Amino acid sequence: MSLNSRKHPLLDSRFRCWQMRVGRSLIQGRGVFAAETIAGGRKVIEYTGERISQREATARFRRMMRSRKPKRFCLFHLKRGWVLDGAVGGSGAELINHSCDPNLRTRRIRDHILYFSRRRIRKGEELTVDYKFSKNTVRVPCSCGSPRCRGTINLK
Repeated sequence: MSLNSRKHPLLDSRFRCWQMRVGRSLIQGRGVFAAETIAGGRKVIEYTGERISQREATARFRRMMRSRKPKRFCLFHLKRGWVLDGAVGGSGAELINHSCDPNLRTRRIRDHILYFSRRRIRKGEELTVDYKFSKNTVRVPCSCGSPRCRGTINLK
């Protein structure tokens, strides 16, 4: 186990390509921050988790919402009928917060969800991605603070 993975066990070094750290976020709770400058257009981290059916994902979401202490939502749509639950076996990418003007973009490559840098990311900058929730689902307010903020995590 590397020193960095001992220090930040939530960031699995097998799936990240750059030094990162978990820290307090101004967007929401905890977030992931660059611990070194990340070049533009480069793979940053893979989103991993337990592969489950859409039916199981819906059941987990309903159980979570009925809970007295709902946890952070970590489900990522992989492809038709399949979802990754980052809360189970996640790489740390599930801690990356939403922004309407993100510094990461998502690419699906052969059943893998990869985050790539959209531009150069400075050391200490919070890593963000646009969650692009469906406009047909429950509206979730956004707190990214970007001048380009849509006011919601959902697409308009």
